[in-house]
Amino acid sequence: MRIKKISEVVGAKVYTDSGDFFGEIEEANLFDNKVDGWRIKVGGSVMSMIGGARGVIIPHQFVKAVGDVFLINRSALPSQDSSIEEIPEDLV
Repeated sequence: MRIKKISEVVGAKVYTDSGDFFGEIEEANLFDNKVDGWRIKVGGSVMSMIGGARGVIIPHQFVKAVGDVFLINRSALPSQDSSIEEIPEDLV
């Protein structure tokens, strides 16, 4: 298993496990020296699903794979799970 540095995944494309484009990684949220969540700049049709917000924080538990792209669980989409936090406008 190859371990990636956080700096290597910033800017990586994010897709759902059903193949839909979700956005790009902006940064990682760390807690106790471990990745707790990912700030994702939303793109494509997902932006309209979350009321025009430009980004969301996805808990790391929804990440299925990290490689050339991020693969997240489809249940991470706002219409299906309310645990996604919107990023305040002043932080984007």
